[in-house]
Amino acid sequence: VNKFMAMLKKNENEHPPPTKLLNRAEQLCRELESSSPSLEKLVEAMMECKNKRYFLTNIHVVRACVSVHIHKGQYDAACRLLEYCKAEEKEELVQLWHEIHYQRVMEKHQTDVLTPLQKFRCRKRNPPPISLCPEGLKNRNYSEKVRQHLYRFAAEVTANPDKKQRERLAQDMNLQPTQVYNWFANYRRRQKS
Repeated sequence: VNKFMAMLKKNENEHPPPTKLLNRAEQLCRELESSSPSLEKLVEAMMECKNKRYFLTNIHVVRACVSVHIHKGQYDAACRLLEYCKAEEKEELVQLWHEIHYQRVMEKHQTDVLTPLQKFRCRKRNPPPISLCPEGLKNRNYSEKVRQHLYRFAAEVTANPDKKQRERLAQDMNLQPTQVYNWFANYRRRQKS
């Protein structure tokens, strides 16, 4: 790490930095444990250098920086870093975005685990920025036509279709049987409440 720091200092005015330096940064970020003091030192040095944006095109470097920020409880800094970075792996960046917010919620509730529902709510409350999801988040809602069809079936036939009926509905509406199963389960739950 110290050797890398010296190299970093020497090349701080190089735009872009030498490939050798960028590769070494990736290698160190992959090798060091996410909560180790040496990784913290490394991340700090990269974040302070003038050409940091070049390092932030590498997903391993981005991941290391985010984990150090999370470890220190610097959630806003971690979010800003994701918005600013230029790594190509958008899906993984979105995943990291959610991880930051899960950590925040776990800290608030002083727990080490979140239920799927807590995670879902957390994602809903903290959608990733457009820079990470240029095409927007995938909407999980069904079209009006599909919903009407399902509601009609629930009202006129049954709210608790058997396997055959579910498979038939799935086929008719181009859904997976599991999706139909879940829709009716949620529908019954809504009726109860």
